[in-house]
Amino acid sequence: MASNDRACARHLDAGAKIRMRGAHIYAGVLALGVAVAPLPANAGDLPNLPGVGSPAPLIPAPTGNWVLDWLNMASATQAAQPHWMTPLVTVTPRLEQEFRFDFFDQQNGGGTQGNDYHILNWGGGKGLEIIPTYNTEVILGFPPYEQATSPKGVETDAWGDYPIFLAKYRFISANEENGNYIVTGFFQMSQPLGNNAIGTSDKITNNVWIAQPTLAFGKGWGDFDIQMTISQQYPFAALASPGNTAHQNLVNFGDPVLINTAFQYHIFEYLWPQLEVNYEYWPNGEHQHLSQVLLTPGIIFGRFKIGMDTPTRPINLIFGAGYQFSVTSNPVIANNWVATTRITF
Repeated sequence: MASNDRACARHLDAGAKIRMRGAHIYAGVLALGVAVAPLPANAGDLPNLPGVGSPAPLIPAPTGNWVLDWLNMASATQAAQPHWMTPLVTVTPRLEQEFRFDFFDQQNGGGTQGNDYHILNWGGGKGLEIIPTYNTEVILGFPPYEQATSPKGVETDAWGDYPIFLAKYRFISANEENGNYIVTGFFQMSQPLGNNAIGTSDKITNNVWIAQPTLAFGKGWGDFDIQMTISQQYPFAALASPGNTAHQNLVNFGDPVLINTAFQYHIFEYLWPQLEVNYEYWPNGEHQHLSQVLLTPGIIFGRFKIGMDTPTRPINLIFGAGYQFSVTSNPVIANNWVATTRITF
């Protein structure tokens, strides 16, 4: 075996060990959560769920109308968790039911090839968020539309990678009157849908399929709360791209570790100022041993009632914006304007 092949084999073996450790940790957390937080199946099995400033609500008995029964269940499960706002970047451990559209205006940093690229992203990979059962949520993402521009002009204008789904399972939670905390597990899959037919394609696609387990938790104290996620991305398949084989793209991606922490405060009724710390570290791959820390100050406005109540739930508008910037040298992302719009139901 040639020396390059032996090095590649060693790299893949190390990557496999990292993936196995991450899988074992996540499986252990999931098993613990399932053991201590059973999933109620119907109204008769549900605990007495405390609400905020009101008597403890119960899910009403089935009505025979599946839409009404589903909305009643979603209202009850959200009454049993904190009522914080979803941050701009950090995925909330709370269960949400909404349609979300984000916008990014990003400038690449020195830690990535083509650091003079400016990227506009419409959609942010967000989409429809649904609470199908009492302790679960499913996010069905939509591919973002992206435009990469260099000093030469627009070089890539196409759909980006597709975040197929993100599934949440809530292990434990308590609303503001009963402890104000939550712990949730996520699992996300994404597909390299982004255009990889031209030389600049790596600016809007990773060229790899990604599995991403996450542990998320939060704690509140009055009007202040902290929400946090810890995750690692594992590429398990890849596409070839100009200049690279599929195998090279798989090795180059690495297994980045991401830690996001959002500090949030609720002012008056509709103001939610925030500061997020977004950390990413590459233990291997093209950016091996590189790390970046981004700060994201911003503010979110909501929840504004914009429509007639459904049988049990209001329809609300939420919007916000922030500026993400690097505080470490040689970052992959130098800065990024972030905007979000959400309709909850």
